[in-house]
Amino acid sequence: MNARHWPAALRVLVHLGSLQPLLKLVWDGYRRDLTVNPIQEITQRTGYAALVLLVLSLTCTPANSVLGWRWAVPPRRTLGLYAAFYATLHFATFVFVDYGLNWGLIQQAIVEKRYVLAGFGAFLLLVPLALTSTKGWQRRLGKRWRVLHRAAYLAAPLAVLHFLWLVKGGSDRVEPALYGLAVALLLALRLPQIKRLASQWRGRRAVPSRQLPT
Repeated sequence: MNARHWPAALRVLVHLGSLQPLLKLVWDGYRRDLTVNPIQEITQRTGYAALVLLVLSLTCTPANSVLGWRWAVPPRRTLGLYAAFYATLHFATFVFVDYGLNWGLIQQAIVEKRYVLAGFGAFLLLVPLALTSTKGWQRRLGKRWRVLHRAAYLAAPLAVLHFLWLVKGGSDRVEPALYGLAVALLLALRLPQIKRLASQWRGRRAVPSRQLPT
């Protein structure tokens, strides 16, 4: 299925779902309902939205290769762009609002706080992916485009590490650990051996249906 011809209903659903965290953030800001620490709340919400959308974008290809859901492929680019958008908002809040563009303090935080370093690394990987996501860049880069966009496979684990190292510990680590398991599974499903097994499994499931009498 061509990315330009995916169902309109799915396109609307993806855009609305991806914009929902931003709309909720704006609405809560308008109502002054961003907790007693609005900067921290904005930082956490944008970072969480970026992680969720990044994981969803990684889900698209295995959904097609393992389950045969061709409709799941076209939203991949859109979800990835929204993930990069929220990551940019997350980073901008950290740099401009939280640290007031104080480069000395920002550099110190990146060096001394491992969760900041992991998040910064994920952000640096997502930016070129977003900037080169167009068909024009795909033609210019040729085979290098596919190699470059495999950086998402590293950005996702770094984003999970950022989340894991940010929380205090104990039960708070359950959610980032679950995201880590999800990312590990999604990356494993891209291995040639796993894809081959999935293809054989789908073929065996399709055989009985073709043998049914008409």
